[in-house]
Amino acid sequence: MPRYFFHTQIGEDVISDPTGIELRDPDAAWEAARETIRAALRHPQDQARLMSACLVVTDADGEVVLEFPFSEAVALPADGTPTRH
Repeated sequence: MPRYFFHTQIGEDVISDPTGIELRDPDAAWEAARETIRAALRHPQDQARLMSACLVVTDADGEVVLEFPFSEAVALPADGTPTRH
């Protein structure tokens, strides 16, 4: 199984993932990236700063497989769903 590395980029700063995880394919890496971002955004004190961050997923050769902006992982309510205030 291929190994994918999930590096967090916030502005010019990069938090590298030296270990990575084995996943079946790029689609599984996309799902893992989305869940990783959503977990990070569960902490209100970090949300504003992280909305400009991006999760850069690379393969074992260091090639970029995908870039997932944190702002794209935010789930919006479906049309017709009442908002909570």
